[in-house]
Amino acid sequence: MPTLARLALLLLAFPVVAQADQLVTLVIQNHTFSPSSFEVPAGERFRIQLTSHDESVDEFESYDMKFEKIIVPGNTVTVFAGPLHPGTYTFFDDYHPDQAKGTVTAVEAKE
Repeated sequence: MPTLARLALLLLAFPVVAQADQLVTLVIQNHTFSPSSFEVPAGERFRIQLTSHDESVDEFESYDMKFEKIIVPGNTVTVFAGPLHPGTYTFFDDYHPDQAKGTVTAVEAKE
């Protein structure tokens, strides 16, 4: 069997994981998330892209959505989350938990 045909069969043997379609863009500045709350469709994966405008290191964390990322000043991080059941989920900056906090609300699609 030619090499190209073997490669095609090999690629078909592994499932393709769909990338999250929805991108939510956040900023952290003065240890405050903006926006501090947003909605996503329940049952779908999504990405959160966070850019830091703080002058110190922050930690973008969520126990509910199971992610934890260190973000240094001036950088951007991306986390993948979901799919989520309908409800509200929290995120926060573990270094400034009383200031930097927010929520994600997963909503059912309306029929």
